[in-house]
Amino acid sequence: MFKCHTGYNEYYGQAGNGEIDHALWSRPETMTEERPSYKIDQANPGSDLAAETAAALAAGYMVYKSRDANYANQMLDMSKEMYEFADNFRQTYDISIPDAYNWYRSWSGYGDELVWAGLWLYRATGDESYLNRARGHWSEFNLQYSEARQFSWDDKKAGVYALFWLLDGSQTYLDHLNTYFNYLRNEAPYTPEGLLFLAEWGPARHAANVAYLALWAAKYGVDASTNNQWAQGQMNQLLGANSRYQMSFVVGFGDKYPERPHHRPSSCPDLPEVCDYGWAYSQPGPNPHVLYGALVGGPDASGTFTDDRTLYEQNEVGLDYNAAYSGALAALIELS
Repeated sequence: MFKCHTGYNEYYGQAGNGEIDHALWSRPETMTEERPSYKIDQANPGSDLAAETAAALAAGYMVYKSRDANYANQMLDMSKEMYEFADNFRQTYDISIPDAYNWYRSWSGYGDELVWAGLWLYRATGDESYLNRARGHWSEFNLQYSEARQFSWDDKKAGVYALFWLLDGSQTYLDHLNTYFNYLRNEAPYTPEGLLFLAEWGPARHAANVAYLALWAAKYGVDASTNNQWAQGQMNQLLGANSRYQMSFVVGFGDKYPERPHHRPSSCPDLPEVCDYGWAYSQPGPNPHVLYGALVGGPDASGTFTDDRTLYEQNEVGLDYNAAYSGALAALIELS
């Protein structure tokens, strides 16, 4: 993130063109294709991207302030600047970076990220002005009337409920959080095996994300037994306790796991053998390299899972797939 921050109110938000990158199946170290970079700035802002960056840096400051004060203070300074950039120059980043619109559209807008960033800066600094601004964003964007359905790279509302309650203590935010958990347990769709199914594309990541949130709530005493038990059930599904396949959806974990994740480098053989779409999509065997720890997309709505790298909805992997999943693993250890 420091490298992407190339000037005041200037931040590079994408490297590579979606069409060019997706047209290539190869090893990243042998790529020769054009990889243009795209930025946000005052003339072409991206409030959601800038605010999410501010939130991440504020959290990073909290981790590092007792270990490396200089590094931590750099993060905090940049976090404050990015929050002001996000708030003062408003636009969704996918308008300013049009190529992102086709691949990672900002469906939820930027209001949730502005609240999220304000809350994280308040948690990092104790400065009441950030909490007051977060309250202002909450009202301005009518988040009290907007229902969360996912907790994802795009939509932070469920996390906002949790963090607002932790920092503010208001019953209003706790009520929103509990309403969300009630929806997940009692109204949201599930596969026949019992895995939460919030999206056709990568349902395992969404189950892991909200399992993390439920485990967080359990830690802080919010319906602790119910949230803990429900989240553990979801994580067990991901790690192998599913009735149909008895396999984990984490590459390299357990006796049976996906062997053909939709991931270019792990699917390519060693040099100098050629690796392209034809090779990767025609050879039926396991990927030559085991992508240890990667959470794949997971089964479809009927609970069917096919270990096939061409089925990207089920077998794709990603940074956002593993992020909250890793936090949920830590929570399972902490709460055990």
